[in-house]
Amino acid sequence: MRSELEEFGGIDDGTEPTGIETGTTIVAVAGSEGAVLAADRRASLGGRLVTNRSVRKIEPVAERAALAFSGTVGGAQAFLRGLRAHRRRYEQRHGEASVETIATVAGRLIAEGGFGVGLLLAGVDRDESGPTPAVYEIDPAGGVLATEYAASGSGTQLAYGALEGSVDTGGTPEAIEETAIGAVRAASERDAVSGDGVTVARLSGAGVSIEEVA
Repeated sequence: MRSELEEFGGIDDGTEPTGIETGTTIVAVAGSEGAVLAADRRASLGGRLVTNRSVRKIEPVAERAALAFSGTVGGAQAFLRGLRAHRRRYEQRHGEASVETIATVAGRLIAEGGFGVGLLLAGVDRDESGPTPAVYEIDPAGGVLATEYAASGSGTQLAYGALEGSVDTGGTPEAIEETAIGAVRAASERDAVSGDGVTVARLSGAGVSIEEVA
């Protein structure tokens, strides 16, 4: 008998990643009531030529879960199409997928598909006891790590430097959002392939909202 994770499925849609890279600083923080993803908006060719200044690097993947990605744009698009399709198939058979299930399957798809992307997943599970925020880091080899906060992309070290001094995972949604945005902005000041504003996703028991901020 196939396990529930096997029912969620694998992916091979034949899509080849493009050479356009997101450069990227992405950040995720889980708080006491919700979670936040933040990402810069710049894309480059080979990390040298800026090709787009308004790329959205955060996308919803479930009612209360979203992904931020670094790496090639084509690889990220192919991966997102596959993950969403298999989530829908899973939920038709088993009901709503938990954030942990989505993270585990995302890691498996990355390991099998060779998409060339790094991911941060944030989401909120909801039950009788209330919302449970979660953050997962998914590396380009498919490794999955549950964490309270994370950064990825070319500005990782700079973002972690900002996070370590200011993050409060027990903070209010407004506080963790300010921290995540601040970490992306701090990295963008010194990382040449990050910049051009910030996209922020707010995740709560009510759903996902995504906004572009200066």
